[in-house]
Amino acid sequence: MQYRAKEVTPRVEAIEKRCLELFARDYKYSVIHNPSGEVCGHYPRQIVFLEYESTEVDRERFESTVQITKLQDLVNRSKLARCRGRFVCPVILYNGKHICRSSTLAGWGELYGRTGYNYIFSGGSDDTWTESEEVPEDDSAVRNGDSQLFDKVRGHDIKLLRYLSVRYICDLMVENKKVKFGLNVTSSEKADKAQRYADFTLISVPYPGCEFFKDYKDRDYTAEGLVFNWNQDYVDAPLTIPACFTQNLNIDWTQYQSWDLVEQTQNYLKLLLHIINSDDESGLLVHCISGWDRTPLFVSLLRLSLWADGAVHSSLEPAEILYLTIIFFFCFNFLKHIVSEKFSAVRKQRSLLMLLFFCFLYVLRRKGTTSSPQMVVWNKQNPLEECASHQLNEARSSSSSSSNQSEHGVTRTGSSPLAVPGRRCPLPSERQARLEAVREVFLAAYSSTVGLKSTAPSPSGAISGLLEQFARGVGLRGTNAIV
Repeated sequence: MQYRAKEVTPRVEAIEKRCLELFARDYKYSVIHNPSGEVCGHYPRQIVFLEYESTEVDRERFESTVQITKLQDLVNRSKLARCRGRFVCPVILYNGKHICRSSTLAGWGELYGRTGYNYIFSGGSDDTWTESEEVPEDDSAVRNGDSQLFDKVRGHDIKLLRYLSVRYICDLMVENKKVKFGLNVTSSEKADKAQRYADFTLISVPYPGCEFFKDYKDRDYTAEGLVFNWNQDYVDAPLTIPACFTQNLNIDWTQYQSWDLVEQTQNYLKLLLHIINSDDESGLLVHCISGWDRTPLFVSLLRLSLWADGAVHSSLEPAEILYLTIIFFFCFNFLKHIVSEKFSAVRKQRSLLMLLFFCFLYVLRRKGTTSSPQMVVWNKQNPLEECASHQLNEARSSSSSSSNQSEHGVTRTGSSPLAVPGRRCPLPSERQARLEAVREVFLAAYSSTVGLKSTAPSPSGAISGLLEQFARGVGLRGTNAIV
């Protein structure tokens, strides 16, 4: 069901209440009000603004860290700057930094259309423009009307970004500007001729939109070997990443157009995690065109990855974090590709602890070495030590491993939704176990509601049959066929 803030039902109210309860489990928050979708018709009526993590000590106390009325005002003023009014919205709080989502910048057509609409239906006045800070006269005098309008609208957008301490803007568009029927219908920060966003660090990482995922479905939900066609006429956005973010990832970015969907998504997620860990004070904005497919995909992967590390929503169970995360089949099926510690936001600390633990095991084993027959079995490498040895090797080599390596403890044998990874180690890490638990809960819910249909016969059988086998195998389904 498509969500519209102005269409309120008891079911919607129950969902909103449940979401607020889950956010309150780990955070103190304020609310940005969006009654009947007045600010944005596609955002929730109550938009959560996470302020800080709560503890048992301060569970009953709340001291706001922001002027929520000022934030609400900035939101109201900046909404016109973004396509479809989807303003910069903070959605994840990580180490005191906001990870935000939005759509791209609105083009002149939408901007004039919305400002005219607001002017007419506000009785000839629109408080979006009633602000004391104007463009300096000597500067605006040499600009045309379009530039002055963009100065004001995008100026509000920039103020909101700065208020949220956002410094990094990650643009997933494959275009510099979205063009339809020969007209620029949207723009982007990287295409802003006046360079209004020059003070921000712009990262252009073109990623295919929802149209491309039809190919994913047509290939029986298999992402390996699925490569986007970068030679299409409308694709003109370059891959642009500051050198400071590429030096330590050991990824050959010049090959990005040859990556399949799995490798591309893995490498982009590594980049985003690297960005949010590189700066202790500044936040990140992620957006595509409408902010409605690619944007929530990567925001969801970030939320789930950080949750698996215990870095966000630490008290939530797998089913609860699933409730807070937008449901994209590819997103949850993709979790099996990011279980490795290479995607962990806290892997450096873990690597050190793992090294100390495995050294301890090694010392114990050396002390137990003897030639007596009674000790022969003990001296053989048991499963725990075998797993430890494997994880120690990965901990040592994680910084130099190739970007297209398989996830931790998993051999990359295909991304069929129900493919069971071939584990090299019998004991999964906590991160892997948590992500696999979310994926299992999702597949169970998906199989009992939406289901999957194979578009063409495959040698291994229809995907719906695989899904049915999975559901029955874990006791989640009866004998009814998937719809």
